[in-house]
Amino acid sequence: MNDITVTAHLDTDTTTRVVAFPDHDFVNVRIGGGPVDIVLIAALGTADALRAIATAATQAACELDGLTSRAEVSA
Repeated sequence: MNDITVTAHLDTDTTTRVVAFPDHDFVNVRIGGGPVDIVLIAALGTADALRAIATAATQAACELDGLTSRAEVSA
């Protein structure tokens, strides 16, 4: 991955979209839906990197679910 750091806050209406460019051997994953989007460009051979991102996102969602459950119990 090239060096860049981007910070963005997800909202409940944040959208995602995958677009394939088979003529150029890459896909992009677009995250946003507002005036600014984050786009990950994945070329052939980088599927494992996308899977690792998906796994991390799933883990983060589980952590958020746990935080929500704890907040509901303490309320």
